[in-house]
Amino acid sequence: MIAAPSSGCGKTTFTLGLLRALRNRGFSVQPFKSGPDYIDPLFHQMAAGVESVNLDTYMSSPTHVQTLFGCYGSDADACVVEAAMGLFDGADGPRGSAAVVAEVLDVPVVLLVSAKAVAYSVAPLIYGFRHFNPRLRLAGVVFNFVASDRQLATLRRACEDAGVPCLGYLPRNPELVIPSRHLGLTLQEREKTEQLITLAAQEVAAHIDLDRLLEVTYRTDRAYELNKTLSPLSRKGESLAVLDNCAQPLPPLTRGVGGGSIAIAVARDAAFNFTYRANIDALRKLGEVSFFSPLQDAALPPCDLLYLPGGYPELFAEQLAGNRAMREQIRAYAESGGRVLAECGGFMYLCRDIDGQPMCNILPYSATMQGARLHLGYRETVLNGVTLRGHEFHYSTTIPEAPTPFVYYKNVRAGYPHWYWADDSQKLLSLLMLNYN
Repeated sequence: MIAAPSSGCGKTTFTLGLLRALRNRGFSVQPFKSGPDYIDPLFHQMAAGVESVNLDTYMSSPTHVQTLFGCYGSDADACVVEAAMGLFDGADGPRGSAAVVAEVLDVPVVLLVSAKAVAYSVAPLIYGFRHFNPRLRLAGVVFNFVASDRQLATLRRACEDAGVPCLGYLPRNPELVIPSRHLGLTLQEREKTEQLITLAAQEVAAHIDLDRLLEVTYRTDRAYELNKTLSPLSRKGESLAVLDNCAQPLPPLTRGVGGGSIAIAVARDAAFNFTYRANIDALRKLGEVSFFSPLQDAALPPCDLLYLPGGYPELFAEQLAGNRAMREQIRAYAESGGRVLAECGGFMYLCRDIDGQPMCNILPYSATMQGARLHLGYRETVLNGVTLRGHEFHYSTTIPEAPTPFVYYKNVRAGYPHWYWADDSQKLLSLLMLNYN
């Protein structure tokens, strides 16, 4: 796990460089992200060439987090978990923090420490992180934003006196800045991100002792046995169709007598790309999943369930409005009783408009970025006796203000929270308004 004392230490940049540097060495690398973040996993995928997986002990059980790590990481040469915020920062004190994830998985922690305006005083900070929770294994320290060889010598001495190995550093480099959090919106931004990843990998290879890092983070016998036991996969390349810890087994749902497995259409493009990998794999337990683009495609795929995840529809409002055929087909599908789950950006797309640009006009709201303010945090609700947990992160609002957590219309369920359902089949069925035939 790559963690830090606080946000702003450069975890994402270092993680991207490490993922690519390991990949350049010929390693197969599986990235993970602790917490509910959607954006960093998209960067991970660019660096590692493999889709990242979220690990969240607030939205799901520790057993589920262990299962995900075992399932998705079983065939990788290296698994790298990027922490969220500070190592011990969670939803409520340490609850749901990266430290809990590291403890649950028994993975070693590499602490990334900012060297901005500090010198030997990092020694007690490192010592504290080493001893605060004896169940965590602090494998080493990497310093970021190092200004000079003299400062580096002092920092190395601080590590030595704190009893923690210094694994290297990243020099202060103004070019090591993530160009945009709106990943994938334009080819130019993707090219800039690729340039950043390439540079970060070069810096990691030049200034981090990768051999030592691999040595001190090599998984223990206990961790290896844990992951081997939890992993249901035995063959490389086998798709993850079933997660072991669902509340009950799920046979594929069918349309009814004479019908085949249900068809599930998922929006995926630059405007709609905030999904959890495990959630999509859980959908595959219900039927056939296909992806389409509300931005580019002329027709909605035939489906029995439509999932519109979050993303950046406000940045593509004009283009979404211009695809009138898609908007009208989605509206007709919903009006005819089609099942729709829409989250955050998907919810905005179902409204009348986004700041005057016409959308699907299914829900009686106008979405706006005017007077934008951040709505952030974990969310919890009980639906049909089942507790759902998710996360909310958006700046937009609706006029009039929409009820939370859901807006209901026919078989449409929409709202701002992004829900996590991969850990429990009952959550999935309840949320999607599905029953066995």
